[in-house]
Amino acid sequence: MINVLRGLAHKYFSDEEAVILFLILVIGTVFVIWFGAMLAPAIASLIIAFILQGLVTKLIKLGVPELVAILSVFFVFLGVLVGFIFGLLPLIWTQVSNLAGETPRIIREMQSYMELLPDEYPHLISAEAVNTVYQQVSTEVGHMTQWLVSFSLSSIPDLVALLIYMVLVPILVFFFLKDREVLLGAVGKLLPQQRPMMFRIWHEVNLQCANYVRGKAVEILIVGIATYVAFKFLGMPYAALLSLLVGLSVVIPYIGAAVVTIPVAMIALFAFGWGSHFVWVMVVYGVIQGLDGNVLVPILFSEVNNLHPVAIIVAVLFFGGIWGLWGVFFAIPLATMLKAVFAAWPVKEFVPPPEPKHS
Repeated sequence: MINVLRGLAHKYFSDEEAVILFLILVIGTVFVIWFGAMLAPAIASLIIAFILQGLVTKLIKLGVPELVAILSVFFVFLGVLVGFIFGLLPLIWTQVSNLAGETPRIIREMQSYMELLPDEYPHLISAEAVNTVYQQVSTEVGHMTQWLVSFSLSSIPDLVALLIYMVLVPILVFFFLKDREVLLGAVGKLLPQQRPMMFRIWHEVNLQCANYVRGKAVEILIVGIATYVAFKFLGMPYAALLSLLVGLSVVIPYIGAAVVTIPVAMIALFAFGWGSHFVWVMVVYGVIQGLDGNVLVPILFSEVNNLHPVAIIVAVLFFGGIWGLWGVFFAIPLATMLKAVFAAWPVKEFVPPPEPKHS
């Protein structure tokens, strides 16, 4: 056992930089786990600045002065944020409230559909099973309705915190963009002066994560807008709410699309019934998902090393278990970062000592 540990240490930690980097990763992970909720605005601002930095760099390469490029990108971000808060967010909240009001009717229609199943498929579904499922669904819907009713009172402190975040995040994003070199220089002073391995890993992580995060941001916008336009054209109710869910579902490949298909199909069924309109909605939704997976994703992520589906599912389960919803949201970027670190990590093969020659 001691020889095995000694061999692993020689293979992966023979370089001083590797030991320092390993300690940084461990300390950083523990720090985020313990203080992540407290520093949520700073972490969110850092991620947003990381996404916007690519636009700033492209403008600078086009000859735009650095300060003008930073201000232009920042004001675009500010405009999108204001539009989301005062335009899209009230619309989504209105549709959520309307959906809560329509819940009793949806439950009654669902019950009528479910009552027909034992007659049509008596060998597969029993009346007792239908009643059990109906009672469970009714209970869960009742809990959700109670939560919506009590939301306005119980979440006042959260709303105040959200308003504070809305002020802090733009300020932090601006300074992260403006003083990026100063902040990176301050962090660099804490590290060894000669760190070629860290530079190589930083380049790989920056390339992989930057391309992935920025690509996902663009993918969310394109898929969400395309879904909203298509659903609005087809007369689908709650188009804004559903398009937001469909857009966010691309953050978690495979799992997100499978989960969001359920509310899309249910609302289309209760709105139009079994018929051609329902079929058209599902066909258009399938076309959007197909174009996203087979056209948009290869274009946006051509420079990113794709993760295996098993790695994606494990990352979602692991980081979601640690950080909840935020862990699920950032599971793929974190897994991509770890993959980039492992790809650039120095590995020193063990060379056994030469055997002594016998005379």
